Amino acid sequence: MSIQPVETPSNKDRVYIFDTTLRDGEQSPGATMTLEEKLQVAEALDDMGVDIIEAGFPIASNGDFEAVVAVAKQVKRAVVAGLARAIPADIARAGEAVRHAQRGRIHTFVSTSPIHLAHQMKKTEEQVLEIITQTVAQARNLIDDVEWSAMDATRTPMDFLARCVELAIKAGATTINLPDTVGYAVPEEHEAMFRSMIERVPGADKVIFSAHCHDDLGLAVANSLAAVKGGARQIECTINGLGERAGNAALEEVVMAIRTRADAMPYHTEIDTTHLSRASKIVSAASNFPVQYNKAIVGKNAFAHESGIHQDGMLKNAETYEIMTPASVGIKATTLVMGKHSGRAAFKDKLKELGYELGDNAFQEAFVRFKDLADRKKHVYDADIVALVDDEVGSVGDRIKLVSMEVISKSGGIHHCDMTLSVDGEDVSVSYDGSGSVDAIFNAIKKAVGKEPHLVLYAIDGVTGGTDAQASAHVRLEMNGRIVSGNAAEPDTLMASARAYLNAYNRLLIERGAAAQGALAG
Repeated sequence: MSIQPVETPSNKDRVYIFDTTLRDGEQSPGATMTLEEKLQVAEALDDMGVDIIEAGFPIASNGDFEAVVAVAKQVKRAVVAGLARAIPADIARAGEAVRHAQRGRIHTFVSTSPIHLAHQMKKTEEQVLEIITQTVAQARNLIDDVEWSAMDATRTPMDFLARCVELAIKAGATTINLPDTVGYAVPEEHEAMFRSMIERVPGADKVIFSAHCHDDLGLAVANSLAAVKGGARQIECTINGLGERAGNAALEEVVMAIRTRADAMPYHTEIDTTHLSRASKIVSAASNFPVQYNKAIVGKNAFAHESGIHQDGMLKNAETYEIMTPASVGIKATTLVMGKHSGRAAFKDKLKELGYELGDNAFQEAFVRFKDLADRKKHVYDADIVALVDDEVGSVGDRIKLVSMEVISKSGGIHHCDMTLSVDGEDVSVSYDGSGSVDAIFNAIKKAVGKEPHLVLYAIDGVTGGTDAQASAHVRLEMNGRIVSGNAAEPDTLMASARAYLNAYNRLLIERGAAAQGALAG
Protein backbone atom coordinates (compact mmCIF):
# COMPACT_ATOMS: atom_id res chain seq x y z
CA MET A 1 0.00 0.00 0.00
CA SER A 2 1.10 3.64 -0.47
CA ILE A 3 1.33 6.13 2.37
CA GLN A 4 -1.61 8.51 2.14
CA PRO A 5 -2.80 11.37 4.36
CA VAL A 6 -4.85 9.89 7.18
CA GLU A 7 -8.57 10.57 6.91
CA THR A 8 -10.31 11.82 10.04
CA PRO A 9 -13.59 9.96 10.57
CA SER A 10 -16.20 12.03 12.37
CA ASN A 11 -16.56 9.45 15.13
CA LYS A 12 -12.96 9.77 16.30
CA ASP A 13 -12.07 11.73 19.43
CA ARG A 14 -10.70 15.24 18.95
CA VAL A 15 -7.49 16.12 20.81
CA TYR A 16 -6.87 19.83 21.34
CA ILE A 17 -3.30 21.06 20.90
CA PHE A 18 -2.17 23.64 23.45
CA ASP A 19 1.17 25.14 22.43
CA THR A 20 3.31 26.74 25.12
CA THR A 21 6.42 27.51 23.06
CA LEU A 22 6.06 31.23 23.82
CA ARG A 23 5.77 30.63 27.57
CA ASP A 24 7.31 27.38 28.79
CA GLY A 25 9.55 27.14 25.73
CA GLU A 26 10.93 30.63 26.25
CA GLN A 27 11.84 29.72 29.83
CA SER A 28 14.67 27.56 28.48
CA PRO A 29 17.93 29.27 29.44
CA GLY A 30 19.04 31.28 26.43
CA ALA A 31 15.76 31.00 24.51
CA THR A 32 14.53 34.58 25.06
CA MET A 33 12.68 35.92 22.02
CA THR A 34 12.06 39.48 20.91
CA LEU A 35 8.50 40.73 20.43
CA GLU A 36 8.85 40.49 16.65
CA GLU A 37 10.04 36.90 16.93
CA LYS A 38 7.15 35.99 19.26
CA LEU A 39 4.66 37.42 16.78
CA GLN A 40 6.27 35.43 13.97
CA VAL A 41 6.03 32.22 16.02
CA ALA A 42 2.42 32.97 17.01
CA GLU A 43 1.46 33.51 13.38
CA ALA A 44 3.04 30.19 12.40
CA LEU A 45 1.18 28.38 15.19
CA ASP A 46 -2.13 29.98 14.25
CA ASP A 47 -1.66 29.15 10.56
CA MET A 48 -0.85 25.56 11.50
CA GLY A 49 -4.12 25.11 13.37
CA VAL A 50 -2.95 25.10 16.99
CA ASP A 51 -6.04 25.31 19.21
CA ILE A 52 -4.60 27.26 22.16
CA ILE A 53 -1.48 29.43 22.16
CA GLU A 54 -0.06 30.18 25.61
CA ALA A 55 1.50 33.54 24.81
CA GLY A 56 3.36 34.23 28.06
CA PHE A 57 3.31 35.03 31.76
CA PRO A 58 1.85 38.58 31.89
CA ILE A 59 2.83 39.36 35.50
CA ALA A 60 6.49 38.43 34.90
CA SER A 61 7.42 41.77 33.34
CA ASN A 62 6.03 44.62 31.28
CA GLY A 63 7.67 43.04 28.26
CA ASP A 64 5.85 39.75 28.84
CA PHE A 65 2.56 41.57 29.34
CA GLU A 66 2.99 43.56 26.13
CA ALA A 67 3.93 40.42 24.23
CA VAL A 68 0.76 38.61 25.35
CA VAL A 69 -1.32 41.66 24.38
CA ALA A 70 0.35 41.81 20.96
CA VAL A 71 -0.17 38.10 20.31
CA ALA A 72 -3.78 38.38 21.50
CA LYS A 73 -4.42 41.18 19.02
CA GLN A 74 -2.73 39.37 16.13
CA VAL A 75 -4.04 35.80 16.42
CA LYS A 76 -7.11 35.18 14.31
CA ARG A 77 -8.21 31.65 15.11
CA ALA A 78 -6.57 30.15 18.20
CA VAL A 79 -7.47 30.78 21.82
CA VAL A 80 -4.78 32.95 23.44
CA ALA A 81 -3.86 32.04 27.03
CA GLY A 82 -1.95 33.94 29.69
CA LEU A 83 -0.39 32.13 32.64
CA ALA A 84 -1.01 33.24 36.23
CA ARG A 85 0.00 31.96 39.63
CA ALA A 86 -2.81 31.46 42.14
CA ILE A 87 -2.36 35.07 43.24
CA PRO A 88 -5.04 37.76 42.69
CA ALA A 89 -2.61 40.23 41.08
CA ASP A 90 -1.36 37.58 38.62
CA ILE A 91 -4.88 36.63 37.60
CA ALA A 92 -5.96 40.24 37.15
CA ARG A 93 -2.90 40.95 34.98
CA ALA A 94 -3.49 37.86 32.84
CA GLY A 95 -7.13 38.82 32.40
CA GLU A 96 -6.12 42.31 31.31
CA ALA A 97 -3.69 40.88 28.72
CA VAL A 98 -5.94 38.26 27.09
CA ARG A 99 -9.06 40.46 26.93
CA HIS A 100 -7.64 41.72 23.62
CA ALA A 101 -8.00 38.25 22.05
CA GLN A 102 -10.97 37.12 20.01
CA ARG A 103 -10.96 34.15 22.39
CA GLY A 104 -8.94 34.44 25.58
CA ARG A 105 -8.07 32.08 28.42
CA ILE A 106 -6.63 32.54 31.89
CA HIS A 107 -4.42 29.63 32.91
CA THR A 108 -3.83 29.61 36.65
CA PHE A 109 -1.86 27.07 38.67
CA VAL A 110 -0.97 26.09 42.21
CA SER A 111 1.28 23.39 43.66
CA THR A 112 -0.38 20.30 45.10
CA SER A 113 2.40 17.79 45.90
CA PRO A 114 3.62 17.35 49.48
CA ILE A 115 7.20 18.31 48.56
CA HIS A 116 6.06 21.56 46.92
CA LEU A 117 3.67 22.44 49.75
CA ALA A 118 6.33 21.83 52.40
CA HIS A 119 9.35 23.45 50.76
CA GLN A 120 8.11 25.94 48.15
CA MET A 121 4.64 27.16 49.12
CA LYS A 122 4.83 26.44 52.86
CA LYS A 123 1.06 25.90 52.91
CA THR A 124 -1.20 23.21 54.33
CA GLU A 125 -3.55 21.17 52.17
CA GLU A 126 -6.54 23.07 53.55
CA GLN A 127 -4.94 26.39 52.71
CA VAL A 128 -4.31 25.21 49.14
CA LEU A 129 -7.94 24.14 48.77
CA GLU A 130 -9.07 27.59 49.85
CA ILE A 131 -6.64 29.24 47.41
CA ILE A 132 -8.02 27.12 44.55
CA THR A 133 -11.61 28.11 45.30
CA GLN A 134 -10.84 31.82 45.54
CA THR A 135 -8.48 32.21 42.58
CA VAL A 136 -10.35 30.04 40.08
CA ALA A 137 -13.55 31.92 40.92
CA GLN A 138 -11.72 35.23 40.42
CA ALA A 139 -10.49 34.09 36.99
CA ARG A 140 -13.94 32.85 35.98
CA ASN A 141 -15.44 36.22 36.89
CA LEU A 142 -13.03 37.80 34.39
CA ILE A 143 -13.39 35.34 31.51
CA ASP A 144 -15.43 32.29 30.54
CA ASP A 145 -12.45 30.11 29.58
CA VAL A 146 -10.38 29.18 32.66
CA GLU A 147 -7.73 26.48 32.89
CA TRP A 148 -6.54 25.28 36.27
CA SER A 149 -3.32 23.31 36.78
CA ALA A 150 -2.16 21.20 39.71
CA MET A 151 1.59 21.78 39.62
CA ASP A 152 3.49 18.54 40.29
CA ALA A 153 0.28 16.54 39.96
CA THR A 154 2.10 13.28 39.30
CA ARG A 155 3.70 13.39 42.78
CA THR A 156 0.45 14.36 44.52
CA PRO A 157 -1.56 11.78 46.54
CA MET A 158 -4.60 10.77 44.49
CA ASP A 159 -7.16 11.54 47.20
CA PHE A 160 -5.92 15.10 47.69
CA LEU A 161 -5.57 15.62 43.93
CA ALA A 162 -9.20 14.56 43.49
CA ARG A 163 -10.32 17.09 46.13
CA CYS A 164 -8.36 19.84 44.37
CA VAL A 165 -9.81 18.98 40.96
CA GLU A 166 -13.35 18.87 42.33
CA LEU A 167 -13.02 22.33 43.91
CA ALA A 168 -11.47 23.80 40.73
CA ILE A 169 -14.41 22.51 38.67
CA LYS A 170 -16.95 23.85 41.18
CA ALA A 171 -15.21 27.24 41.14
CA GLY A 172 -15.58 27.48 37.36
CA ALA A 173 -12.55 25.88 35.67
CA THR A 174 -13.34 24.63 32.17
CA THR A 175 -10.03 22.82 31.61
CA ILE A 176 -8.18 20.76 34.23
CA ASN A 177 -4.46 20.28 33.65
CA LEU A 178 -2.56 17.60 35.55
CA PRO A 179 1.10 18.32 34.74
CA ASP A 180 4.03 16.00 35.06
CA THR A 181 6.03 19.05 36.12
CA VAL A 182 9.32 17.26 36.75
CA GLY A 183 9.06 14.50 34.14
CA TYR A 184 8.65 11.82 36.81
CA ALA A 185 5.76 9.72 35.49
CA VAL A 186 5.75 6.58 33.37
CA PRO A 187 2.99 5.99 30.80
CA GLU A 188 1.01 3.34 32.66
CA GLU A 189 0.64 5.35 35.86
CA HIS A 190 0.04 8.55 33.93
CA GLU A 191 -2.87 6.98 32.08
CA ALA A 192 -4.22 5.60 35.37
CA MET A 193 -4.08 9.03 37.05
CA PHE A 194 -6.23 10.63 34.38
CA ARG A 195 -8.63 7.72 34.25
CA SER A 196 -9.04 7.82 38.03
CA MET A 197 -9.68 11.58 38.19
CA ILE A 198 -12.23 11.44 35.37
CA GLU A 199 -14.07 8.50 36.93
CA ARG A 200 -14.16 9.67 40.55
CA VAL A 201 -14.48 13.48 40.49
CA PRO A 202 -18.01 14.93 40.26
CA GLY A 203 -18.38 17.17 37.21
CA ALA A 204 -15.35 15.71 35.43
CA ASP A 205 -17.49 14.97 32.39
CA LYS A 206 -18.20 18.69 31.97
CA VAL A 207 -14.54 19.78 31.56
CA ILE A 208 -11.57 18.95 29.35
CA PHE A 209 -8.61 17.25 31.01
CA SER A 210 -5.14 18.25 29.83
CA ALA A 211 -1.65 16.70 29.94
CA HIS A 212 1.50 18.82 30.29
CA CYS A 213 4.57 16.57 30.32
CA HIS A 214 8.24 17.35 30.74
CA ASP A 215 10.95 15.20 29.19
CA ASP A 216 13.38 14.64 32.07
CA LEU A 217 13.24 10.86 31.51
CA GLY A 218 12.59 11.09 27.78
CA LEU A 219 8.94 10.08 28.28
CA ALA A 220 7.08 13.34 27.62
CA VAL A 221 5.48 12.29 24.33
CA ALA A 222 4.73 8.76 25.56
CA ASN A 223 3.15 10.13 28.74
CA SER A 224 1.10 12.67 26.79
CA LEU A 225 -0.32 9.96 24.54
CA ALA A 226 -0.98 7.72 27.55
CA ALA A 227 -2.93 10.57 29.16
CA VAL A 228 -5.15 10.77 26.06
CA LYS A 229 -5.77 7.04 26.37
CA GLY A 230 -6.79 7.72 29.97
CA GLY A 231 -9.33 10.34 28.90
CA ALA A 232 -7.38 13.60 28.49
CA ARG A 233 -8.38 15.55 25.40
CA GLN A 234 -5.83 18.36 25.46
CA ILE A 235 -2.07 17.99 25.11
CA GLU A 236 0.27 20.83 26.11
CA CYS A 237 3.45 20.83 24.06
CA THR A 238 6.05 22.97 22.30
CA ILE A 239 7.65 23.15 18.89
CA ASN A 240 10.94 21.18 18.87
CA GLY A 241 10.22 20.12 22.47
CA LEU A 242 11.60 23.45 23.72
CA GLY A 243 11.13 24.01 27.45
CA GLU A 244 12.45 23.96 31.01
CA ARG A 245 15.38 21.60 31.70
CA ALA A 246 15.07 18.68 29.25
CA GLY A 247 12.08 20.30 27.55
CA ASN A 248 8.41 19.54 26.97
CA ALA A 249 6.55 17.07 24.81
CA ALA A 250 7.33 17.98 21.19
CA LEU A 251 4.25 19.12 19.29
CA GLU A 252 5.43 17.64 16.01
CA GLU A 253 6.02 14.24 17.61
CA VAL A 254 2.65 14.16 19.38
CA VAL A 255 0.73 15.19 16.28
CA MET A 256 2.52 12.85 13.87
CA ALA A 257 2.26 9.91 16.29
CA ILE A 258 -1.53 10.37 16.41
CA ARG A 259 -1.72 10.87 12.65
CA THR A 260 0.55 7.98 11.69
CA ARG A 261 -0.75 5.43 14.20
CA ALA A 262 -4.47 6.14 13.99
CA ASP A 263 -4.95 2.37 14.14
CA ALA A 264 -3.55 2.27 17.69
CA MET A 265 -4.68 5.76 18.76
CA PRO A 266 -8.18 6.50 17.39
CA TYR A 267 -7.95 10.27 17.92
CA HIS A 268 -7.37 13.27 15.70
CA THR A 269 -6.12 16.85 15.85
CA GLU A 270 -6.82 19.83 13.60
CA ILE A 271 -3.13 20.50 12.90
CA ASP A 272 -2.06 21.00 9.29
CA THR A 273 1.04 18.83 9.47
CA THR A 274 2.55 20.30 6.30
CA HIS A 275 3.44 23.35 8.42
CA LEU A 276 5.53 21.39 10.95
CA SER A 277 8.93 21.71 9.31
CA ARG A 278 8.52 25.45 8.73
CA ALA A 279 7.34 26.04 12.30
CA SER A 280 10.34 24.12 13.58
CA LYS A 281 12.72 26.36 11.61
CA ILE A 282 10.97 29.54 12.78
CA VAL A 283 11.18 28.53 16.44
CA SER A 284 14.78 27.35 16.10
CA ALA A 285 15.77 30.71 14.59
CA ALA A 286 13.75 32.77 17.08
CA SER A 287 15.00 30.91 20.15
CA ASN A 288 18.52 30.38 18.76
CA PHE A 289 18.23 26.71 19.69
CA PRO A 290 19.42 24.51 16.79
CA VAL A 291 17.44 21.33 16.13
CA GLN A 292 19.47 18.16 16.62
CA TYR A 293 20.12 16.33 13.36
CA ASN A 294 18.39 13.12 14.47
CA LYS A 295 15.38 14.88 16.00
CA ALA A 296 12.18 12.98 15.19
CA ILE A 297 9.97 14.45 12.44
CA VAL A 298 11.85 17.73 11.83
CA GLY A 299 15.55 16.88 12.22
CA LYS A 300 17.90 17.24 9.25
CA ASN A 301 18.37 13.45 9.19
CA ALA A 302 14.73 12.49 9.85
CA PHE A 303 14.29 11.55 6.17
CA ALA A 304 17.95 10.90 5.30
CA HIS A 305 19.28 7.42 4.59
CA GLU A 306 22.98 6.55 4.49
CA SER A 307 23.01 2.82 5.14
CA GLY A 308 23.35 0.80 1.92
CA ILE A 309 20.59 -1.56 3.03
CA HIS A 310 18.28 1.37 3.78
CA GLN A 311 19.09 3.08 0.47
CA ASP A 312 18.38 -0.12 -1.44
CA GLY A 313 15.02 -0.45 0.29
CA MET A 314 14.11 3.19 -0.31
CA LEU A 315 14.87 2.88 -4.03
CA LYS A 316 12.56 -0.11 -4.27
CA ASN A 317 9.75 1.25 -2.07
CA ALA A 318 9.92 4.27 0.24
CA GLU A 319 7.68 2.53 2.78
CA THR A 320 10.46 0.06 3.57
CA TYR A 321 12.14 2.65 5.80
CA GLU A 322 9.77 5.64 6.00
CA ILE A 323 6.49 5.48 7.90
CA MET A 324 5.49 8.98 6.74
CA THR A 325 6.31 11.06 3.71
CA PRO A 326 8.56 14.13 3.89
CA ALA A 327 5.76 16.11 2.24
CA SER A 328 3.38 15.25 5.09
CA VAL A 329 5.45 17.39 7.47
CA GLY A 330 6.34 20.08 4.94
CA ILE A 331 9.76 18.81 3.85
CA LYS A 332 10.62 18.64 0.16
CA ALA A 333 13.72 17.81 -1.85
CA THR A 334 16.44 20.45 -1.89
CA THR A 335 16.50 22.40 -5.15
CA LEU A 336 19.26 24.25 -7.02
CA VAL A 337 17.26 26.88 -8.91
CA MET A 338 18.73 30.01 -7.34
CA GLY A 339 22.05 31.57 -8.31
CA LYS A 340 23.87 34.82 -8.90
CA HIS A 341 21.81 35.59 -12.01
CA SER A 342 18.48 35.27 -10.18
CA GLY A 343 16.54 38.53 -9.89
CA ARG A 344 14.30 40.05 -7.24
CA ALA A 345 11.12 38.50 -8.60
CA ALA A 346 12.59 34.99 -8.58
CA PHE A 347 14.00 35.51 -5.11
CA LYS A 348 10.64 36.77 -3.82
CA ASP A 349 8.89 33.73 -5.31
CA LYS A 350 11.44 31.44 -3.70
CA LEU A 351 10.90 33.11 -0.31
CA LYS A 352 7.16 32.68 -0.66
CA GLU A 353 7.65 29.01 -1.56
CA LEU A 354 9.74 28.60 1.60
CA GLY A 355 7.08 30.28 3.74
CA TYR A 356 8.51 33.80 4.11
CA GLU A 357 6.63 37.08 3.75
CA LEU A 358 9.12 39.93 4.26
CA GLY A 359 8.52 43.67 4.35
CA ASP A 360 10.21 45.86 1.75
CA ASN A 361 13.24 46.76 3.87
CA ALA A 362 13.75 43.22 5.17
CA PHE A 363 13.38 41.83 1.64
CA GLN A 364 15.95 44.24 0.24
CA GLU A 365 18.48 43.38 2.96
CA ALA A 366 17.90 39.65 2.42
CA PHE A 367 18.26 40.04 -1.35
CA VAL A 368 21.57 41.88 -0.99
CA ARG A 369 22.90 39.12 1.25
CA PHE A 370 21.58 36.47 -1.16
CA LYS A 371 23.42 38.05 -4.11
CA ASP A 372 26.59 38.28 -2.03
CA LEU A 373 26.23 34.61 -1.07
CA ALA A 374 25.57 33.60 -4.69
CA ASP A 375 28.78 35.35 -5.77
CA ARG A 376 30.78 33.30 -3.28
CA LYS A 377 28.97 29.96 -3.46
CA LYS A 378 28.55 27.73 -6.51
CA HIS A 379 25.08 26.44 -5.64
CA VAL A 380 22.54 28.17 -3.39
CA TYR A 381 20.26 25.58 -1.82
CA ASP A 382 16.89 26.14 -0.15
CA ALA A 383 18.57 25.46 3.20
CA ASP A 384 21.07 28.25 2.45
CA ILE A 385 18.24 30.72 1.86
CA VAL A 386 16.41 29.65 5.01
CA ALA A 387 19.60 30.12 7.05
CA LEU A 388 20.28 33.48 5.40
CA VAL A 389 16.80 34.91 6.01
CA ASP A 390 16.50 33.56 9.56
CA ASP A 391 19.92 35.06 10.30
CA GLU A 392 18.83 38.41 8.86
CA VAL A 393 15.55 38.48 10.81
CA GLY A 394 17.36 37.60 14.03
CA SER A 395 19.73 40.57 13.63
CA VAL A 396 17.17 43.34 13.12
CA GLY A 397 17.65 46.15 15.65
CA ASP A 398 21.09 45.01 16.85
CA ARG A 399 22.97 47.69 18.81
CA ILE A 400 26.35 46.15 17.98
CA LYS A 401 27.16 45.32 14.36
CA LEU A 402 30.24 44.00 12.60
CA VAL A 403 31.69 46.55 10.17
CA SER A 404 34.93 44.81 9.15
CA MET A 405 37.25 42.07 10.36
CA GLU A 406 40.69 40.77 9.41
CA VAL A 407 42.16 37.65 10.99
CA ILE A 408 45.75 36.45 10.58
CA SER A 409 46.50 32.88 11.68
CA LYS A 410 49.88 31.17 11.91
CA SER A 411 50.48 27.54 12.78
CA GLY A 412 52.24 27.43 16.10
CA GLY A 413 52.12 31.22 16.38
CA ILE A 414 49.95 34.10 17.46
CA HIS A 415 46.51 34.56 15.91
CA HIS A 416 45.70 38.23 15.35
CA CYS A 417 42.33 39.91 14.82
CA ASP A 418 41.71 43.50 13.67
CA MET A 419 38.05 44.40 13.98
CA THR A 420 35.75 47.40 13.61
CA LEU A 421 32.33 47.32 15.25
CA SER A 422 29.46 49.77 15.11
CA VAL A 423 28.36 50.27 18.73
CA ASP A 424 25.15 52.27 19.03
CA GLY A 425 26.00 53.93 15.71
CA GLU A 426 29.64 54.75 16.48
CA ASP A 427 32.59 52.84 14.99
CA VAL A 428 34.98 51.22 17.46
CA SER A 429 38.22 49.62 16.19
CA VAL A 430 40.21 47.08 18.23
CA SER A 431 42.99 44.53 17.85
CA TYR A 432 43.57 41.35 19.82
CA ASP A 433 46.10 38.49 19.84
CA GLY A 434 44.64 35.13 20.81
CA SER A 435 45.62 31.49 21.17
CA GLY A 436 43.46 30.72 18.14
CA SER A 437 41.48 32.59 15.50
CA VAL A 438 38.13 32.28 17.30
CA ASP A 439 39.72 33.18 20.62
CA ALA A 440 41.14 36.36 19.05
CA ILE A 441 37.78 37.26 17.50
CA PHE A 442 35.70 36.76 20.64
CA ASN A 443 38.17 38.62 22.83
CA ALA A 444 38.34 41.50 20.35
CA ILE A 445 34.55 41.86 20.64
CA LYS A 446 34.71 41.85 24.43
CA LYS A 447 37.48 44.46 24.32
CA ALA A 448 35.42 46.70 22.02
CA VAL A 449 32.25 46.64 24.12
CA GLY A 450 33.88 46.50 27.54
CA LYS A 451 31.95 43.55 28.94
CA GLU A 452 33.07 40.03 29.88
CA PRO A 453 30.28 37.47 29.30
CA HIS A 454 31.11 33.81 29.91
CA LEU A 455 31.16 31.60 26.80
CA VAL A 456 28.95 28.61 27.63
CA LEU A 457 28.80 27.00 24.18
CA TYR A 458 30.41 27.42 20.76
CA ALA A 459 29.56 25.07 17.88
CA ILE A 460 29.82 25.04 14.08
CA ASP A 461 27.61 23.10 11.66
CA GLY A 462 27.42 23.01 7.87
CA VAL A 463 24.11 24.25 6.44
CA THR A 464 24.58 22.03 3.36
CA GLY A 465 27.31 19.79 1.98
CA GLY A 466 30.42 20.79 0.07
CA THR A 467 33.51 22.83 0.81
CA ASP A 468 31.65 26.02 -0.12
CA ALA A 469 28.81 25.30 2.31
CA GLN A 470 27.65 28.03 4.64
CA ALA A 471 28.89 27.58 8.19
CA SER A 472 26.17 27.84 10.81
CA ALA A 473 27.69 29.07 14.07
CA HIS A 474 26.02 28.72 17.47
CA VAL A 475 27.16 30.69 20.53
CA ARG A 476 25.73 30.70 24.05
CA LEU A 477 26.75 33.40 26.53
CA GLU A 478 26.09 33.91 30.24
CA MET A 479 26.31 37.23 32.09
CA ASN A 480 24.90 38.24 35.46
CA GLY A 481 22.93 35.02 35.70
CA ARG A 482 21.28 35.43 32.31
CA ILE A 483 21.95 32.96 29.48
CA VAL A 484 21.32 33.78 25.82
CA SER A 485 22.05 32.12 22.49
CA GLY A 486 23.10 33.49 19.10
CA ASN A 487 23.24 32.03 15.59
CA ALA A 488 24.70 33.18 12.29
CA ALA A 489 25.31 31.64 8.87
CA GLU A 490 28.14 32.64 6.50
CA PRO A 491 30.33 30.85 3.93
CA ASP A 492 33.29 32.04 6.02
CA THR A 493 33.45 30.11 9.30
CA LEU A 494 35.26 32.87 11.19
CA MET A 495 32.80 35.51 10.01
CA ALA A 496 29.91 33.27 11.04
CA SER A 497 31.51 32.82 14.46
CA ALA A 498 31.92 36.56 14.97
CA ARG A 499 28.36 37.33 13.91
CA ALA A 500 26.92 34.55 16.11
CA TYR A 501 28.81 35.94 19.11
CA LEU A 502 27.48 39.42 18.33
CA ASN A 503 23.96 38.04 17.88
CA ALA A 504 24.11 36.54 21.37
CA TYR A 505 25.71 39.68 22.81
CA ASN A 506 22.93 41.85 21.40
CA ARG A 507 20.39 39.61 23.08
CA LEU A 508 22.06 40.31 26.41
CA LEU A 509 21.25 43.97 25.82
CA ILE A 510 17.54 43.41 25.25
CA GLU A 511 15.70 44.65 28.31
CA ARG A 512 13.35 42.07 29.76
CA GLY A 513 11.86 43.03 33.10
CA ALA A 514 14.05 42.43 36.11
CA ALA A 515 16.56 40.59 33.89
CA ALA A 516 17.52 43.72 32.00
CA GLN A 517 21.25 44.22 31.78
CA GLY A 518 21.13 47.94 31.09
CA ALA A 519 23.14 50.00 28.64
CA LEU A 520 26.60 49.11 27.39
CA ALA A 521 28.24 51.47 29.84
CA GLY A 522 26.11 50.24 32.76
